[in-house]
Amino acid sequence: MNGYDVKTNEELLSEFLETRSHGLKQELALRYSYIVKTIAMQMRGVYISFADMDDIVNEGVIALMGAIEKFDPSRNVKFVSYASLRVRGAIIDFARKQDWAPRSVRKMAKEIDSAAGELHIELGRSPTEHEVAAKMGLEIDKYRKALGDTSLYNLLSLDALLDESQGGGDIADESYIDEPAQRLQNAELYAVLKNAVSELKPKEQLVISLYYRKELNMKEIAKVLEVSEPRVSQIQANAIRSLRKSLEKYMGK
Repeated sequence: MNGYDVKTNEELLSEFLETRSHGLKQELALRYSYIVKTIAMQMRGVYISFADMDDIVNEGVIALMGAIEKFDPSRNVKFVSYASLRVRGAIIDFARKQDWAPRSVRKMAKEIDSAAGELHIELGRSPTEHEVAAKMGLEIDKYRKALGDTSLYNLLSLDALLDESQGGGDIADESYIDEPAQRLQNAELYAVLKNAVSELKPKEQLVISLYYRKELNMKEIAKVLEVSEPRVSQIQANAIRSLRKSLEKYMGK
């Protein structure tokens, strides 16, 4: 008996922030390890092609330990939210450092962007996937596969743009919100993304909401939508590509 089992997570965290006890830190890491496992499962599609879940969990645990060390309750942010942000950021950073994307994937992503961009100008609206497929001379099934293949590239590209828009800082570190100018920029960025999400198709909005807000994984989202996991990946890829284009426009790229 170490006395920890009779205390809540919040009580232990508060005690750790005062004492910086190594034992308390280890206990907190064990109690909050579910955050790492949940996010690792949810983001499996991000790293499955180049890393095992054990590797990702290790990265997540390191991020969790860092969150315990750096958490500041005076910011009025819940620890679970703060830790989740740091763990998710660590996984995405790990993926970005792998330089995983083959040249063919990068090329296909650019071709899809180019075709969709040209159609948007021609039609005066966002093109449908059938219209983009026709523009590229692809059958719809092949286009959807290409869209799924480029989903991770689009996700990491969007993350890189968000990172750049925040001045290149740690996307999982909320310390930048102390700067007035940065707060204003973040508010503008939030408004841009919120507007971009509102312009997505209903299913795309739902997938984005279920994935980022409800933190469901692809399998769970597929059950909600009653479609296959690859189809969820395609819908998400299309949504992220649209969000990335909106963000690029905002940043003048």
